[in-house]
Amino acid sequence: LQSLSFRIHINRRMLRTFPIPLIRRMASKAKRLKDDERDDAGLATLRGAGWSEVDGRDAIYKEFLFKDFNEAFGFMTRVALKAEKMDHHPEWFNVYNKVQITLSTHECSGLSERDIKLATFIETAASATQ
Repeated sequence: LQSLSFRIHINRRMLRTFPIPLIRRMASKAKRLKDDERDDAGLATLRGAGWSEVDGRDAIYKEFLFKDFNEAFGFMTRVALKAEKMDHHPEWFNVYNKVQITLSTHECSGLSERDIKLATFIETAASATQ
């Protein structure tokens, strides 16, 4: 009985500490974009900006080149802050001035609107940096 009441106490405490928007984000399941929804969601625009679809995987990819490491790291910091707010994190790799980014939503095992929104933000952040 003590164990059960302890669990209830923890759950009530957790509800008080998590803001409502975070709880809503955690509860909303991402939906995989169907082929006919992708261009309307913005994928065509991203293709025009240099994003490509990954072979053998439902994901998009782009490589960014910056002047130096500081510029690349500043860009990554801006993207990381946005990704954290979205609760949607990129797969990325950085060496000196190069940043390679792959976006896919693990929750739905493929491309979702979250990926399109984050990629669109990434484009804005990259153009502001370069």
